[in-house]
Formats: sequence, structure tokens, C-alpha cells
Amino acid sequence: MHTLYYTPGTASLVVHWLLIELDVPHELRLVDFDSKAQKQADYLALNPNGVVPTLVIDGQPLFEAAALVLHLADQHPKGGLAPALDDPQRGLYCQWLLNLANTLQSPARLWWYPQDIGTDVEAIKTGARGRIEAALERLDAQLGAHGPYLLGERISAVDFYLVMLMRWTRTMPRPATDWPHLAALAKRLKARPSFATLYEREGLTEWA
Repeated sequence: MHTLYYTPGTASLVVHWLLIELDVPHELRLVDFDSKAQKQADYLALNPNGVVPTLVIDGQPLFEAAALVLHLADQHPKGGLAPALDDPQRGLYCQWLLNLANTLQSPARLWWYPQDIGTDVEAIKTGARGRIEAALERLDAQLGAHGPYLLGERISAVDFYLVMLMRWTRTMPRPATDWPHLAALAKRLKARPSFATLYEREGLTEWA
């Protein structure tokens, strides 16, 4: 059994989405940020970083969204969302997964939580915005030249991860959907039945 500790709309969203997409039996445990449940001792025993997601698989807690994306897609190969280890596209798949974690998720988190690293909130957000927009420019160019997915004609778990991160930019001065190839990717993935189920279960309405 899989148990996902989640908060709607956060980095846990992509893990929840893949659990639905891959038809993996699971249960959900809400982590209430308003009461700072993620900083309580019982949760820190599962995830010492005090963030979501945490995915407990047969009693073993695992964390880090990118790692969970990688693990779930590999553990459920019938879903076809990860190239096998001997597949020529495996290297590209890993490359884009880690690229997204480092060049897009990291500054996007700073945009939403600038107070985590300093008091000059506007300066932090300005710096984060520059990094986010530069990353989006590169990703849009990649999709334009080699798309429609990050692995070309082949959809993979990394595309789900990218669309989740695109959602995080929805209130920025220039959201990810301002880039045409990124907008087309989001439209395709948001049309999947799993996305509607995800939104219903997490109680989300914006960016639908």
C-alpha cells in the first residue's frame, strides 16, 4: 500500500497525479500547513526536511518530489512513463528530471516562500523570477525544436513534473503559459482524465 502525505497544490501534486495516472492503489493523508503540521514531530519522523511530499510504501517513507517521480514511473513500467535502463532515451529522461528540480523548482519555491531565506522579499522574488523565466525560455525552445514532449514524441513522467511546476507560475507577472510550446504541453496534459480526478480530490479550481 502507498500512503501519500500531501498538501493541495504543492510539490506533492505531481506524485498524487502519477499515482492516479498509473492506477496505483493509495491513500491520502492531508498535511495542514496552516497548523504547521509538517513541522510536528510525528511528521518529521517521516520526513526530517519538514516539507511535502512524503510517500510511504509498505512502511518505508520516501521523500523528494523528483525522486518519487522517478521511482513511481520505474516501479510501474506498464504505464509507459519512464524509459527503461537500457533505453537510449534514459539519459535524456534523467537529465530533464534533474534539470527541472534544479533550474525551475528551486527558484519557483523561492518565489512562493521568499521568507525562508531572507527578509528582503522583493529582491528574492525578483531574482527568482529571472531564473524561472530563463528556465522557461530554454524549456520552450527545447519543446519547439524537439517536442511536443521533453523526450520528443514520447510522453514521460518528466512532462507531468514540468506541468506541475508550470502551475506554480500562474500568478507571476509572466506565467509559463505565455510561452507557446509550454502552453501546448500544459493543454495536452490537463486534458488527461487523471488531471480532472486530481483536481477533484485536491479541491483545486485555479489553473484548470
